[in-house]
Amino acid sequence: MGESETEQLGDLSDLADGQMRAFEDVGEYGIVVCRVDGELYAIEDNCSHADTPLSEGRLRGAMVMCPLHGAGFDVRDGTHSGPPAYEGVACHRLHVAESGEVSVDIAPIADDEPGENSDVGGRFETR
Repeated sequence: MGESETEQLGDLSDLADGQMRAFEDVGEYGIVVCRVDGELYAIEDNCSHADTPLSEGRLRGAMVMCPLHGAGFDVRDGTHSGPPAYEGVACHRLHVAESGEVSVDIAPIADDEPGENSDVGGRFETR
């Protein structure tokens, strides 16, 4: 297992519970970082159903809701809550330095790698 390429996101200590922040220039679609119950999570900022930025939707608990059709995705593991989405979104591993600076792995958590964000890792398909 090699070193993953990371991108610096800066200090996210001002991101309160229930808030999210988009980073458009990270990865293929950008990522959205969410704080849920004091923990930071990062998922791909693109709805698997509508190809729309999830960061334009709403965060309700641990679920981010797509602004177009209401597809829901769990920010902790990327799984979807059901139709209209039929697959989840990729999760990314975050690293928080003692200084409070946050970085993110550009590559999603691999399907065969148990991750801090996911039991499933990467994309989760139901069909």
